[in-house]
This record gives sequence, structure tokens and C-alpha cells, in this order.
Amino acid sequence: MPASTSPSSPSPTARRAGDGTDRATAPPPLGLEARLALVDAAMTVRLEEAALAHEVNTAHLRTGSVEIADVVTVPLAPAAQRPPQRYTTPVAALLERACHRMETAGWCAGSLADASGAVCQLGAIRAEAGGDRELAADAARVVLEAVRRRFGDDVDSVPGFNDAWGSGRVPLRMLHEAASLADARGL
Repeated sequence: MPASTSPSSPSPTARRAGDGTDRATAPPPLGLEARLALVDAAMTVRLEEAALAHEVNTAHLRTGSVEIADVVTVPLAPAAQRPPQRYTTPVAALLERACHRMETAGWCAGSLADASGAVCQLGAIRAEAGGDRELAADAARVVLEAVRRRFGDDVDSVPGFNDAWGSGRVPLRMLHEAASLADARGL
């Protein structure tokens, strides 16, 4: 004889009212955090399987060590090239070359040149004059005139003006202005 079930025993199904059919109860919907955790777990498993498959598929390949110098090549540093000269007159061209020297070698104060090769205004002029003292003196006079036009007549000398600054920005700008002034005068 079949055992009868009592109506009070728990059942995985619940009776729908009205139609007399049994329907399984659905679990409560998952929140966003729970769904994200499930997706994270599934993706972790898939990534681990893919990593294992990659190791198996590439285990037979022989690889040697790679030297970075064999892979990355860089061009050799080009020799420093002078920019094209804008000025054709001797003093203006000299001052333009002195500007370029100060830009590339660096600026210094207190001496014509320091141990690292940086130069002051007068040091750049003399270095670019190539031993022509008269040309260097003419260029220094034009620089002094440009400085006095900008800063007043109380500036005593080019070295004194150069040494009064904490950086080479203003002395370099004054070399540019002096080159322009010399060109305008045809010097």
C-alpha cells in the first residue's frame, strides 16, 4: 500500500491557487554584487584554463634569451649642426653664432667659460670670433649698446651685465637683440 503524504509535510512545490497545478518556487533574484562575483569567478576559471592551454600548446617551442640591444636600435646621435645664418654682416653673424654657442654649451657667470664648457656673453663672442679681437670688440660694443638701450646707461660692461643675472635667459635674449641691432646697422 502506498504511503500517504500528509498535507503538513514540507514540499518543494507549492500549489498555485485557482488552477490546481504545482509550481517550483524560484530563488530570490541576485543582487548586482552577487552577479559580479559569479562573473568574476567564471572568468577566473576561463583565464586559468586558457593559460594552461597556452602552456601546453607552446611547451615544445624552444626560445632563447633575447638581448634588448638586438631588438631595439636607435640612430647614432647626429653631429651638432649650426642653424642657417640669417645675418650676412660680420658683427651680426658673429653675435648670432655666439647666441647659438650659449644655447648649446650653456650659460655661466663669473668667468668666460666654466669647466663644463658653458660660456658667458663675452666668452661666447670671443670663442666665435676665432681670434679676431677687433671683431670681438665691435660685437661687445654692440651688445653693450643694446643692453644700455634696454636697461639704462648705468650698465658698466658686458661681463658685469652678464654676471648680474641668476640664469642665462636675459643675457641670451640680449645677444639676440644685439645681433638684430648690428644687422640693422650693417655691421
